[in-house]
Amino acid sequence: MTGRGNNTYLLVGESGEATLVDAGVGNERHLSSIDEALRARSAHLTQVLATHGHSDHVAGAPSLAHRHPQAVFAKFPWPDQDKREVPWQPLAGGDRIDVGGEVLRVVHTPGHSPDHVAFWHAPTAAAFTGDLVIPGVSVMIQWSRGGSMEDYLASLARIVELEPRTVYPAHGPIITDPVGLLKRYIDHRHERERQVIDELGRGRATVSAIADSIYDGLESVLLAAAYENVRAHLEKLKGEGRAVEEHGHWTLATLSSPPRGH
Repeated sequence: MTGRGNNTYLLVGESGEATLVDAGVGNERHLSSIDEALRARSAHLTQVLATHGHSDHVAGAPSLAHRHPQAVFAKFPWPDQDKREVPWQPLAGGDRIDVGGEVLRVVHTPGHSPDHVAFWHAPTAAAFTGDLVIPGVSVMIQWSRGGSMEDYLASLARIVELEPRTVYPAHGPIITDPVGLLKRYIDHRHERERQVIDELGRGRATVSAIADSIYDGLESVLLAAAYENVRAHLEKLKGEGRAVEEHGHWTLATLSSPPRGH
């Protein structure tokens, strides 16, 4: 699910104050490489900013706190999931964070998870986007853990509006055509939604039946993620009044059932 692994980004200011974007998983080689980079720049780690609370982004926080007790750890709150191995300071959308004399702005980008944020550096039009986009693959919207397709699409659009020139994702290579990629992600999700609607129209009424048809031939290890994505699409349609669920069975809403808000 994480491709070749996790990306974390060490930002070092001229004064030697360093910020790490995402904490990784506590791998010893990763921790040592951070220490080596800090020594090479005569820097010290002052803060760790998490894009969201999934384990591959925060599990390394306790190890980092042990090595760098002066560092402050911050993330957008997710009360149902946040663990307290380190004292996380709360972030909010719109917050401005001093990073070695530069400013990162917090952009709340929920969807992949409720607490997901991106960090925006306006002078270079660069964004650190966590799991919002992963080059070469689609992002799982884990409905069972608070994911929301409606929020995810809005978050993609929010970053498009910023017109970034560079995006630093948590997995995969740095993205130098981010607006094009973000728009393709939006188009892909709309196409998946059309496929879900088509499958409902054909009488497939369960998440598994719809996913097995849409993702025909998918490796079994990825089916759980496919089911989560389909459920997230169905919940979006349900919220818009376009689909109905009863005891785990889904159908298209009838014309006599107006969309929510109309």
